[in-house]
Amino acid sequence: MKGLSKSRYTAFCQCPKNLWLKVYKPEEAPVDESLQARFEQGNVVGDLAMQLFGDFKEAHAELPDGKLDLGKMVEQTKQWMQKGVENIAEASFAMEGHYCAVDILRKTKDGWAIYEVKSTSFPEFNGQESKLEKYAPDIAYQKWVLTQCGVNVTGTYLVCLNSDYVRQGDLDIQQLFVVTDMKVLVDNEYLKVPVRVSQALKVLKSEQEPDFDLSECCMKPYGCAFLDYCKRQHGISSPSVFDLYGVGFSFKKKLDSYHQGQITFEDLRSKDIAPIQNMQIEAALTGKEFINPDGIRKFLEKITYPIYFLDFETMQDAVPQYDGAKVYAQITFQYSLHIKRSATADYEHCEFLAPSDGSDPRRHLAEQLCKDIPKDVCTLAYNKMFECGRIRELAKLYPDLSNHLLNIADHIIDLIEPFRAGDYYVPAMGGSFSIKSVLPALFPGDPELDYHNLDDRCQNGGDAMTIFPQIKDMESEEAKASRQALLNYCKLDTWAMVKVWEKLREMAGV
Repeated sequence: MKGLSKSRYTAFCQCPKNLWLKVYKPEEAPVDESLQARFEQGNVVGDLAMQLFGDFKEAHAELPDGKLDLGKMVEQTKQWMQKGVENIAEASFAMEGHYCAVDILRKTKDGWAIYEVKSTSFPEFNGQESKLEKYAPDIAYQKWVLTQCGVNVTGTYLVCLNSDYVRQGDLDIQQLFVVTDMKVLVDNEYLKVPVRVSQALKVLKSEQEPDFDLSECCMKPYGCAFLDYCKRQHGISSPSVFDLYGVGFSFKKKLDSYHQGQITFEDLRSKDIAPIQNMQIEAALTGKEFINPDGIRKFLEKITYPIYFLDFETMQDAVPQYDGAKVYAQITFQYSLHIKRSATADYEHCEFLAPSDGSDPRRHLAEQLCKDIPKDVCTLAYNKMFECGRIRELAKLYPDLSNHLLNIADHIIDLIEPFRAGDYYVPAMGGSFSIKSVLPALFPGDPELDYHNLDDRCQNGGDAMTIFPQIKDMESEEAKASRQALLNYCKLDTWAMVKVWEKLREMAGV
């Protein structure tokens, strides 16, 4: 394509260099499997949104190599508009090398209205204009292309998922989506389109990479996939200000430091920053380990036998699949428990993995959790907000189990506490206190605790979230292997917690 598409235009609006790199150096953007999963979720949302206004025609044609035949899709759209088709999905338009596909093009009395569908989740917007602004350039570009093609655009709208919708029974398409009139924001952006298109074409035609410094555009309105590449281009190597532990030190604040020439950890040494960040800097520069036995002991005193080490796995669907679920609800389908009943007892392990038949896993899981964890016992989780949140959701969903579930949540202690408090920090943590950073830092080279030694099917939470809902459609042997991969992964999560707890005891001398 010689001209612009929606994605190219919005890339330019964020940063001209973003556009140039997308076209000339796409390999510099790391492959993000979670991003691919979001694209797939977006496709599901888009397919549902096509039904929002009743019957529709969808413009779609493919070339022999499987790529979209844009020319044929443009012709389909033109023919359907001439015939007065009320709703056209993926309505395609091209002019002078520029192209756009409108998610839903709807016939009105005097022309056609554009409906842009996004899989983001918002409640009724209530004037949250700042949250809507980032979508205006995309829609404005579509309006410009259609206008150039002679189409009278009578309205511009944004279609998002409604985060207030709770599914009960059959999916209610009308309640699932929120439609917002974007006229004011789009009209303002529309005036900028011709100049931006001209500027973007100059960037596309140039073989020389644009020279843009790091700015807020690197993260606004979206995180740029080329950020690491641009850091390297500006001579920034790790560790740098951009690797500092982020609490209280936003990206904007890091940018300010960068533009003041305070970039390396040597530059930042002894600056007015938080103690935890100073600790990170000193550890990186000197190799020093920071261990506070008194602080660790104070934390360990809160933990009493029997101890239950708990970890959940969840899946997250843009469109709620089960009664009582909202859009993007975290649906808990698995847990692992390691149990230490006394100081001299061996570890026990129990686990739950829901059936892979597409049924709602939550009731069965909640019942089993209440059987496996008694009331009033000490439960350990790593970054407990996640586990506590899921348990409280289950308690709200199942009132008859609520008392027991809330008791479990109320007795959860967070194993991340001594690390986040700075009572135990070693250089290899690299400013991160996630268990995936802490574990290899405390046990370097231990194959038993290396997630990369697990089955390729499931080596992280993102894999687990993706693979579980797919198992129902797998052949028997692949389904069996995938379920075992899930079990092995979740089991390692709680065994990792066991090893971290034991290391804390060792450092505290208890």
